[in-house]
Amino acid sequence: MSFLPPIANLQAFEAVARRRSFALAAAELHVTASAISHQVARLESHLGVRLLERSAHGVRLSAAGEQYLSRVAGALSAVAAATDDLRQGVSNSLYVHASPSLATLWLMPRLPSFAMANPHIVLNLSAAHTHSDFGLGPADLDIRYGVPRWPDLVVEPLFEERILPLASPAFIRSRRLKRIDQLLEVPLIQSNVNVVQWNDWFAAHSDKRPPERFSLRFDRAQMAMEAAILGLGVALESATLAGRHLVEGRLRPVFGFDKFVRAMAHFVVYPARHGKRPPVEAFLSWIHSEAARSGPGLSADSAPDSA
Repeated sequence: MSFLPPIANLQAFEAVARRRSFALAAAELHVTASAISHQVARLESHLGVRLLERSAHGVRLSAAGEQYLSRVAGALSAVAAATDDLRQGVSNSLYVHASPSLATLWLMPRLPSFAMANPHIVLNLSAAHTHSDFGLGPADLDIRYGVPRWPDLVVEPLFEERILPLASPAFIRSRRLKRIDQLLEVPLIQSNVNVVQWNDWFAAHSDKRPPERFSLRFDRAQMAMEAAILGLGVALESATLAGRHLVEGRLRPVFGFDKFVRAMAHFVVYPARHGKRPPVEAFLSWIHSEAARSGPGLSADSAPDSA
C-alpha cells in the first residue's frame, strides 16, 4: 500500500478541515501551525489536488477536499475504534483528559483514593482547554467544562457548583468589605472562560452593574484564584474547585456562602463504546461517587473560622 499518504498528513488535513483553522488544528495535535501547513501541503502534493482554499477570511474545503474528507474522516475513526478494541483486550490502561483547573484543583487531590481502589489500572491524565478528539487521540474519557453541546457522545454531569466572590482574608479585612456596592471600588478579577460571569452574579444579587473593565483577566480558574490569594482582588469562582483553599483559609467568600449563582458546567464525556471497558466503568463509578461527596461547595457550617 505504498500509494497511501502518511497518516500524519491525513490527520493534519482532517483536523484543519474540521476546525477550519491551522492554529486550532495545531493546538489539537500538539504541533506548530507551520508543521500543520507543511503536512497539508505534502498531502496535496502527493494527491496532485488542492484540498483547502486559504484566504484572509480563513480556510475552507475545495470540492475535492469535501469529497476526500467524507472518506478519510470515516477511515481515521475506524482506525481509532480498532485501536480501542485492541486496547480493551490487552491492557488495563485508562486515558483521561480534563480541563486544566478541574484537573489541578479537584481531580489530582482525589486520585490517591482511585489508585488505592484500582491498583491494576494504569491511569494516564492529560489537561488542556481544547477538548479531546476521540477519533484521533487515545482518550477514553474527557472531563469538559462548558455548555454540553457534544452530539454523538455520552454526556454525564459531574456536579452542581456554587459560583461566588472569593478573596483572601487579609484583602477582605483591609478593604472592609461588607456591602455588594463596595465591589465597585476594589479590583475585580475576570475569568474569561467561566460559564458564570460577573454580570450574572450582579444581576442575581444587586441592582448594580459590574465594571466594564477589569484589573486582571485570566483564562484559567486556578490562576484567578491564585491572584485572589495573593491579594490582587476579588475572584468570581467555584466553591467546589476552591474547596481546599477555603478549608485551609487562603480564600474566603466575601459575603458568605449564600450569595452564589448555581452552575452545572463540568461533564464527563465519552463515546458509548468506551463505556464497555472495565477501567472506564471503574473510573466513572469512582468519579461520580467523589462528585456526590464533594457537593456544590462548602457551607457556612463547614467553612473555616472567618475571623
